[in-house]
Amino acid sequence: MIHETANISPLAHVDPQARIGANVEVAPFAFIGPNVTVGAGAWIGPHATVLGDTTVGEECKLFPGCVIGADSQDLKYKGEPTTVEIGARTSIRECVTIHKATTDKMVTRVGSDCLIMAYVHIAHDVQVGDHVILANSCNVAGHVVIEDHVIIEGMVGIQQFVRIGKHAFIAGGSLVRKNVPPYIKAAREPLSYIGINGIGLRRRGFDIDRIQNIEDIYRTLYVLNNNMTQAVKAAELELPTSDDKDTVLSFIRQSDKGIIRGPF
Repeated sequence: MIHETANISPLAHVDPQARIGANVEVAPFAFIGPNVTVGAGAWIGPHATVLGDTTVGEECKLFPGCVIGADSQDLKYKGEPTTVEIGARTSIRECVTIHKATTDKMVTRVGSDCLIMAYVHIAHDVQVGDHVILANSCNVAGHVVIEDHVIIEGMVGIQQFVRIGKHAFIAGGSLVRKNVPPYIKAAREPLSYIGINGIGLRRRGFDIDRIQNIEDIYRTLYVLNNNMTQAVKAAELELPTSDDKDTVLSFIRQSDKGIIRGPF
């Protein structure tokens, strides 16, 4: 079903079974397959390709050459009916690839208000939160989880099954092999904690006291203790109760494959 207000170029291919919302614009040479849903006000640029069971949210922008919803590259994938979901107001720039899930998560998801820059690859079963920025040429392997408000600079490679906590910042050219806790900056090789993401937190409305409390949490975890198990116990006993402390400690407890190293 194509909404009567959609503006579709006669040079585009839009399958009659696709669901195209109000005021969607589809540019010349775009390709939209039969099981695709495009939300109201979206823009599908020239040579953008949307395949599979894919949902594109309202007011998204898909730039030339991106391919959304192609089959997983996982050799275990056998054509199961899996999906891709893109949230509202997300921009997907040139030559980005986002693949269908496998039976692990059944959906590859990118949240709302994200910016996925050119040449990024988001593999099968990846879960990307809201307000995330992935800069040019990031490669995100299968099953990775990227929480809300994460910023990852260009040329970063992320190993499969890694989790990146909310409000984290990862410097360009990094290789991410272990989980990255929330609220921090990570850089160097091997990837290490280099401080909290103070600039990002201030931009998102965290007040000075809250930022100081987060600094105290990570000082306890990464600076004052030589062993992470001891550090978590110290943080539990010595630091005041807060939602941020609960978030950080819960993240570490659930990181059975470990978190990135400290600054030394």
